[in-house]
Amino acid sequence: MREIINQIIPWYQAGEPFTIATVTRTWSSSPRPVGAAMAVSQSGEVIGSVSGGCVEGALYEASMEVLKTKTPQSVTYGVSDDSAFAVGLTCGGTLEIFIYLVTKETFPNFEEVANQIIADKPICVATIISGAEKNLGERIVFTPSSLTGSFSSEGLTHSVSEDGKGLLEQGTTRVVKFGSNGERRMDQVAVFVEAFAPAPQMLVFGAIDFAAAVARIGKFLGYQVTVCDARPLFATEKRFPEADKVVVSWPHKYLKEIEVDERTAICVLTHDPKFDVPLLELALKTKAGYIGAMGSRRTHNDRLEKLKLAGVSEAELSRLRSPIGLDLGARTPEETAVSIAAEIISDLWGGTKQSLSVGDAPIHKVSMASETSEPPKVG
Repeated sequence: MREIINQIIPWYQAGEPFTIATVTRTWSSSPRPVGAAMAVSQSGEVIGSVSGGCVEGALYEASMEVLKTKTPQSVTYGVSDDSAFAVGLTCGGTLEIFIYLVTKETFPNFEEVANQIIADKPICVATIISGAEKNLGERIVFTPSSLTGSFSSEGLTHSVSEDGKGLLEQGTTRVVKFGSNGERRMDQVAVFVEAFAPAPQMLVFGAIDFAAAVARIGKFLGYQVTVCDARPLFATEKRFPEADKVVVSWPHKYLKEIEVDERTAICVLTHDPKFDVPLLELALKTKAGYIGAMGSRRTHNDRLEKLKLAGVSEAELSRLRSPIGLDLGARTPEETAVSIAAEIISDLWGGTKQSLSVGDAPIHKVSMASETSEPPKVG
């Protein structure tokens, strides 16, 4: 919903009913991830996409039905047993989608949720999507410190909000299952927990021309980008207009001052030992999901020796991507930024770093938000 929120909030403010159809689970090579959404207004306007065009026509009809009946429904689309070109996904994947009506009566705090998302503040929307038919569509909304609404079962409200806070902290959207009264290790009720966490951060150290390109592609990928350098002559907002923040500080000192989590990407582009050795010594002890450092093979080997002398363990060194980026033959700053972005994406989703024309494994890897069991039968 994040990607369409700015376009649909005017509908809500104008009092126009609309539906939101959200991907809740995926199997195999589904073209859009869990959380992808499409909205349909009462006048028939469509915003967003859940499959890149494969099922939008059928989903539009289902959404219009929900607008008419005011009853939420869960639908599943996949390759038909009879024809790959039936209403479904020709790529071979399967999508489960939940469609619900949004009005000021059915979702009174929708604008509050939208404002939190737009302000990039953490908020979670948890909705019953199956297993409790009379309670289908019930939702609660919570932040790390507040809870609005409740399910019919107090126990379910408690279990979902408590477990959901963990998902919100991780920025993970997925379906969770409980017993009808919130019992864990039971699966009668399926709840879709949609976590809107602040954008992950990318820390770019070294105010060089390559950093400007990396900052641009970092923003394109959805990161909050910070460029840091100890030299005020180079670390200026004018040189890095795409960055959310430009900091003049010694890199390792700045890193000590901020919080780093598993979604953080750290790109060390200084390739100067007086900057990058103390910085990497600290960075490799953080939870950062990606840590890469620029430099030649000779620079890399020299840097490894200095890090070992500083007491960095082999396990910590194994986390370092150096020389930074995938081997794309990149030469320009922009090409190098693409190679760095490709490596970050590959590490995030478990890519093979090979051409897709090599091998026959599924293109989209199974993630926490995807269903690992067999998908429901379609067609």
